[in-house]
Amino acid sequence: MEISIVIPVYNKAEYIGGCLEGLLKQDFPSFEVICVCDGSTDNSGDICDQWAAKDTRIRVIHKDNGGVTAARQRGVEEALGRYIIFVDADDELLPHALHTLHDAIERTKADEVVATFRLHTGGTSPIVYTGEAHPDSLIQTIIAGKNRFPILWGCIFRKEILADTLDTPRAIIEGEDKMMQVKVLMKQPKVYFIPDCVYQYTVGLPNNRRHTLEHEKLYDDILRQVLAPRWDVFHTAFVLHQLKEYERFIADGNDDVRKDYYQQAITKLPAGIPLYDKIVWALPPLLARPLIGLYRKAIQIKG
Repeated sequence: MEISIVIPVYNKAEYIGGCLEGLLKQDFPSFEVICVCDGSTDNSGDICDQWAAKDTRIRVIHKDNGGVTAARQRGVEEALGRYIIFVDADDELLPHALHTLHDAIERTKADEVVATFRLHTGGTSPIVYTGEAHPDSLIQTIIAGKNRFPILWGCIFRKEILADTLDTPRAIIEGEDKMMQVKVLMKQPKVYFIPDCVYQYTVGLPNNRRHTLEHEKLYDDILRQVLAPRWDVFHTAFVLHQLKEYERFIADGNDDVRKDYYQQAITKLPAGIPLYDKIVWALPPLLARPLIGLYRKAIQIKG
C-alpha cells in the first residue's frame, strides 16, 4: 500500500459523501481511505459505513469523541500506506492529486511534499516556495503567523515522520494543525514544494471554536516546550506569535488580556520585531485598536 488518506469525521453528514466520491475517482492504483468517525451526533458514521460497504478501499473507525488531532492520530496508527495524506471531511482532493503528490515525494526523496490548494469559492493559494525549503524558515513563518502555504491540506508525508507529532491535547482547539507541522519540522525533514494545485478547501463553514486566553496560554506553553531544543533560533518568532495573538484579542475588544497575561509573558521585545508590532505593543489597548483595524484593512487591500 502506497498512500493512506486519513479523514477525521465529526458531524459532516452533508459533505462526507461528496468527499469520498471524489477520492474514489482518483486515478492512482494503491491507496486506502481511513474515515475516523469521532463520535458524531449526526449520521456521518452511517454514511461512511455505507460507502465502505460499496468499496473495499474505504475503512471506517468508530471512536468516542476525542477531537480532531486524536482522530488523525488514530488514523495514522491504523494506516497501511507508506505515505499519509490528511483530508477534511468537507473538502476534496482534485483529480490526479494522488499521482501528483506520490510522484513528487518519490522523485525528490523528501519527507514531506507541499502543493497548493484552491478555495471552493474560487482562487488558489499563492505559490510562496518552489523546490526544497529549509525547515527553520518554515517554522519561523508558521509560528509568526505569516505562512501563506498549506499547513496540512495538499501535503503528503512519509508515515514515519509523523511519529510523536499528533499528541497535542484536545484542549487545543485552534492551531492544532500548525502545532503538528511545527513538530514535524523540528525533526529537520526534507521539505519540497510543488506548484501543482491538488486540494479544494471549503471556506466559511461554522464551528464552535472560541479564541480564549486560557486556550492561548496552554498553546504558548506547549509551543515553548516544542521549540525549547533550539530556543535561540526561534525565540523572536515565538514572541511575534504572542504579539499577533495579543493584537487579535485587542481587536476583539478583550483589553484585559494585557494585564492578565501578556505583560508578564512579554517582558522584553527581542531584536527583529517589526516596527508595526512594536508600536501596537507600546500603545494602550484603546489606542492600539484603531491602528490594528487600519493595518488589517491595508493588508486586505494589498492582498
